[in-house]
Amino acid sequence: MFKLLFLLAILLLSSDAAVQDFCVADLKAPESPSGYSCKSVTNVTVDDFVFSGLSAAGNTASIIKAAVTPAFAAQFPGLNGLGLSAARLDLAPSGVIPFHTHPGASEILLVVQGSITAGFVSSANSVYLKTLKKGDLMVFPQGLLHFQVSDAGYTSVGYVFFSSSNPGLQITDFALFANDLPTKLVAATTFLDEATIKKLKGVLGGTN
Repeated sequence: MFKLLFLLAILLLSSDAAVQDFCVADLKAPESPSGYSCKSVTNVTVDDFVFSGLSAAGNTASIIKAAVTPAFAAQFPGLNGLGLSAARLDLAPSGVIPFHTHPGASEILLVVQGSITAGFVSSANSVYLKTLKKGDLMVFPQGLLHFQVSDAGYTSVGYVFFSSSNPGLQITDFALFANDLPTKLVAATTFLDEATIKKLKGVLGGTN
């Protein structure tokens, strides 16, 4: 019993010793899978905990007619290690955030302007789809493919919140058509014809 209590006390002391109030990202150091290393507390200021970048609309003049303005650890150092982050979505009429996944986080979307149809596909290929209005929230579980499309005749705006300071991102269309993955392999794995694949590669900047 004494040994058990002693070991428990050691574990508790070790845990307490590892706890710190925050770990503001040192952006001059390389990022690791676990995040950034901590900036010296003597160099931390209140500005590390404030981010104003989501107040301005993003530029939607792109092929997807949408813009994502991130507030991740790289932009908002005070988030580092806290397990949360945010972003702003601006979607012009017919704007779309294509099918994508965040391998490192779940996501919550809050619509603040316009109308956004959003959905995700489960690992059982079940589709969960809803048109969201101002004030609506929708959650997208970690790692699942999901998308957002504007349904309004004017710019729709939403804010998304993640359960990680660096949620990661992979866009399905870009993974297939915006790189040098050989067309024949894309055709073999997607059942699309080669002419369609080459056309999509041309649009998204892919080769091969």
